[in-house]
Amino acid sequence: MESPFRADVVKGKAALVTGGGSGICFEIAAQLARHGAQVAIMGRRREVLDKAVSALRSQGLQAVGFDGDVRKQEDADRVLAATVAHFGKLDILVNGAAGNFLASPEDLTPKGFRTVLEIDTLGTYTMCYEALKYLKKGGPGKGPSTGGLIINISATLHYTASWYQIHVSAAKAGVDSITRSLALEWGTDYDIRVNGIAPGPIQDTPGVRKLAPEEMSKGLRELMPLFKFGEKQDIAMAALYLASDAGKYVNGTTLVVDGGLWLSHPRHIPKEEVRELSKVVEKKVRTSGVGAPTSKL
Repeated sequence: MESPFRADVVKGKAALVTGGGSGICFEIAAQLARHGAQVAIMGRRREVLDKAVSALRSQGLQAVGFDGDVRKQEDADRVLAATVAHFGKLDILVNGAAGNFLASPEDLTPKGFRTVLEIDTLGTYTMCYEALKYLKKGGPGKGPSTGGLIINISATLHYTASWYQIHVSAAKAGVDSITRSLALEWGTDYDIRVNGIAPGPIQDTPGVRKLAPEEMSKGLRELMPLFKFGEKQDIAMAALYLASDAGKYVNGTTLVVDGGLWLSHPRHIPKEEVRELSKVVEKKVRTSGVGAPTSKL
């Protein structure tokens, strides 16, 4: 898919993407770099980082990788400092590191529940906390002349409820709350915009392979308003929009990019049957006079 954005839409900006070694966040990192940004990616596995950085550099893109765990404050501090030392500044932080797996509540131990909250929720806040000094207006060194941008990768699971996802639903609800609170406080105090992106099922990603394996995919498509999975580039384009001047007045919003899936419910009655049923009901109403307009009040 050809990009709808100019090739230089984020030229000169420096970004750090956590969880950028694979999946959606790798694509975000790649598209930021293709559109002019210098990009660092952070992850726990060195071999995954090296492979991702090599893939980006093979395309002539400016990229570097730093290993670290977002749950550890010392790792967050070290990676952010290394990113700024390498690029001279930080303009964009994308918090995409996440943990997920299917589990019924009765089978999910408190330790498993806590692990996901620590990666998704605590990890997001820890990275934001350590990035503040670099992102705020008038920050140290060659910081941005205006405040920077934070993008938190969320989900739609907690908007209603989702089977076997109580841990992730709780974690992402926390992420959305962090997004709104920091947008209010840091937008006011430091000119930092904080937004989120809530992806739906995205094909060819580790998340879909784990949460919607091939055996389930056909049935899931039937429930989707657009009858298809999203693409990684759909999420990356949303990130580019928020990072570009086109999104400069967007703050405190979590942008849902799921084709309308979170709004949908199974269609229990075919449309043709609804039409016929409606005709029958209308005929009964006219015959009985129930609901007919009255001549007097």
